[in-house]
Amino acid sequence: MRLLNITLLLAAVTLVSGCGSIISRTVPGQGHGNQYYPGVRWDVRDGPWRALTIIDLPLSAVMDTLLLPVDIHHGPYE
Repeated sequence: MRLLNITLLLAAVTLVSGCGSIISRTVPGQGHGNQYYPGVRWDVRDGPWRALTIIDLPLSAVMDTLLLPVDIHHGPYE
C-alpha cells in the first residue's frame, strides 16, 4: 500500500512538473510579455494555486532553462 501511495505521489508531481512553463507558452495572455523564463515568472504571480508554486517553481526553472534556445528565437509570449 505504501508503494502505491509513493507511486501516485510521484505520478502527480510528474504531471504538474513545469506546468507554469507550459501554461505561459501555450495559453494566450498568460505569458505577460515575458521572453525569458516565462514559466518561473508565471509561478511567482499571485493566485489561488500559490501553494503549488513550492513544487512547480524548481521544475519550471529546469523546463525554462531547457527551452531557452526556443525563447531566444520566439520573442515575448503574449
